[in-house]
Amino acid sequence: MVLGVGCTLFSDEGFGVRVVEKMQREYEFPESVLLVDGGVLGVNLLGVISKPDHLIVVDAIRNKGKPGDLHRLEGDAIPERIRAKNSLHQVDFLEALTLCQALDKVPETVILGIEPEDIETLSTELTPTAASKVDAVIDGVLAEIKRLGGSYRKKKSA
Repeated sequence: MVLGVGCTLFSDEGFGVRVVEKMQREYEFPESVLLVDGGVLGVNLLGVISKPDHLIVVDAIRNKGKPGDLHRLEGDAIPERIRAKNSLHQVDFLEALTLCQALDKVPETVILGIEPEDIETLSTELTPTAASKVDAVIDGVLAEIKRLGGSYRKKKSA
């Protein structure tokens, strides 16, 4: 499962959702690869994220870097880095991921994203810095899908 999270009303905060939207427009995936717009559902995603064996999350991640820096987090690095974001949907998402343990179904999780430039301005547009990194993150997601034995193909142009 590829899960894009974030609030599309606050500029770069919607980065993960925008990445998944572009992937849905430009690529085809087999039934074994599911793309999900998780928005800001947080704990409400528990039922969704407890189903796959592998979870690739795409989001904006504050990690004390420069705007546009690419991040790949997995394993023990996930909780600490998410907490550093100070975003309510991220805290709720971490709780949902932790609650998967109660269901005895914790997916192998990788989080891909960028250091945001602006997650406070009310805007449905990504900053130019974030927009310029969408394709690089898509390439990272596609590489993760391949690493996990999944497949994809570029849609034919209309």
